[in-house]
This record gives sequence, C-alpha cells and structure tokens, in this order.
Amino acid sequence: MSATDHDEPSFLLDLMHEAADAAGAAILPFFRAELTIEHKAGDRPFDPVTAGDRAGEQAIRALLSRKAPFHAVFGEEFGGQATLAHSPYRWVIDPIDGTRGFILGLPTWGTLIALEKDGVPIMGLMDQPYVGDRFFSDGSAAWHRRPGEAPRRLRTRATTDLAAAHLAATSPDIFSDAHEHAVFETMRTRVRDTRFGTDCYAYCLLAAGLIDIVVEAGLKPYDVAALVPVIEHAGGHITTWTGEPAHAGGRIIAASNDHLHRAALDLIASCPAD
Repeated sequence: MSATDHDEPSFLLDLMHEAADAAGAAILPFFRAELTIEHKAGDRPFDPVTAGDRAGEQAIRALLSRKAPFHAVFGEEFGGQATLAHSPYRWVIDPIDGTRGFILGLPTWGTLIALEKDGVPIMGLMDQPYVGDRFFSDGSAAWHRRPGEAPRRLRTRATTDLAAAHLAATSPDIFSDAHEHAVFETMRTRVRDTRFGTDCYAYCLLAAGLIDIVVEAGLKPYDVAALVPVIEHAGGHITTWTGEPAHAGGRIIAASNDHLHRAALDLIASCPAD
C-alpha cells in the first residue's frame, strides 16, 4: 500500500474515529479504578501520568501503524515518530487531556486526536468515552455525536460583549508569571462569569455555543491541535495571545466569534507586558 492510498478524506475521518474508539476501550478500564499515579519530571508542581494515559496512546499508535504506516505520529506520552516515507500527514495525540480530573474520577477529561497536513490541523476530535460525547471536525464542519444519535452540527454563540461572556479556564494555577496573571485577572473582571476545571471540554462547549471565551497558558501542541479545527469549523476563533496560529500551543485565547476574539486580544494587549 502506498502513501497516496491514505489521502482520501473519508479514509482519514474514519481512521480518526476508529482511533478514538480504540483509545476509549483501552482507557476506560482504568477510570474510577485503583491507579498508580506517577509524577512526570519537569518544573510543574504536579504533572501526573497513569497507565490509562499510556494504554490510550499505545492503542492509537498501534492502529495507525497498521492502517497509516506512512504518517508521522506525535503524542504526549511517547513523543514523535517520523514518517516511514514522505507524507504530509502527522497525527497529534493526547490520550487523556485532563489527567488530574481523570485520577479523581471526574468525567471532564477527553482523548484528543488531531490530523495535520503540512503542519496545519485539518481534522480534529475530542472523545469522552465515559460520558459518550464526541466532538469532531471532518475538515469542513464541526459536529457533536452521542451513541445511537445522528451527529449534530456545531455553531458558536453570537455574544459580542465581554460583559455578557462566559469564560472558562482549566485552573488559575496555569498562569505562571506576572503578565499571565494580569491578563487573566483583568479578563475575569470584565466577563459575566468564570468557570474552572474544564480542560478540553471548554473548547468543545465553546464550539457547541455554550461558552464564549477560553483563556489558557502553557499549552503543548497535543493539548490544542485537535481543538483548532473543531472551533474554527463551528464559527469560532482560536489563536495565541498575540494572534498567531494556536496549534503549536503556548498562551491560547479562543472565542466564539471574530468580534469577541478581537475584544479579548485588545484586552490582552492592554495588560502589562512580560
């Protein structure tokens, strides 16, 4: 089988869903079960990883190696794998985004799978197998699907006023320096409400028209690449705090529409610089 046999959008979309199914089957036996929790090396005070994280990524990698061996793979737990032949495609994987919630039994985590072509995410998926939620972009539209139900197309909210916006962030602790704290504290005083502990769910609920703004910092590519097509194909905007493409991670701002996104960027620019 040649690399060009794997270019069909229908094949790629089916493979993304199959990968999510495989990950869910591998991860769920570890959820709300007795776990050994390890702490990753690094400068974060608590950065957990479990056997569920590793099992989920291994399941995805095994599937991709069989069905798309010419594609590159980059995942949180096992790093990068180069293509075996020239291919523009790379899969970016976070088997459990929200491991802190996972180890507490909270169903706010999700499996993130992005497909990049020439370095740009073209399809993305967030799957929550315990709840049964799957948010995904097929490359032209964004959808929400539940077991036994037809997919529902996603549309973002039309909120244009920061004062009426609902804001989400994983935790105030992710804003690690003075500039990040200033941005977050300024923004939370300007919006209607702020919620924490949402991880990848916040971005999907923004795409679904339930949240207006998500602001975060310190993200890695596998934390956000899958969410970019979902948000953009639902009508939202997601960039770095300086308006650059978001899929490489860093400081991220997502908003339900261009007007609100511009207002958020202007607010960020008004805060004290690094």
